[in-house]
Amino acid sequence: QVQLVESGGGLVQAGGSLRLSCAASGRTFRRYAVGWFRQAPGKEREFVAAISGSGGSTDYADSVKGRFTTSRDNAKNTVYLQMNSLKPEDTAVYYCAAGIVRNIDPRLYNYWGQGTQVTVSS
Repeated sequence: QVQLVESGGGLVQAGGSLRLSCAASGRTFRRYAVGWFRQAPGKEREFVAAISGSGGSTDYADSVKGRFTTSRDNAKNTVYLQMNSLKPEDTAVYYCAAGIVRNIDPRLYNYWGQGTQVTVSS
């Protein structure tokens, strides 16, 4: 069983930065890949980024490539999403999720956090 808690969301102006954290419980967290997803009002949940259990492999959605970076510190059971050059269209609730395989499909993730709101003003 893995429990995830996101933090770090907030209100920021366009062009600004935020760093989201996803803190996990459980001694086997390093075995899990972690995905970041977001959902804006009236839209479906979409893939943002993913990182392997070791942290050695990452994937990014085209819309955030070059602006967002995900990393993890397994000693702290925490995964991060550094978001730079934020745009109003990045406004959404951001979720982290843990699963066995790094993937862009949210259905393949077993554990989800509660989400954190990110709002980017123009």
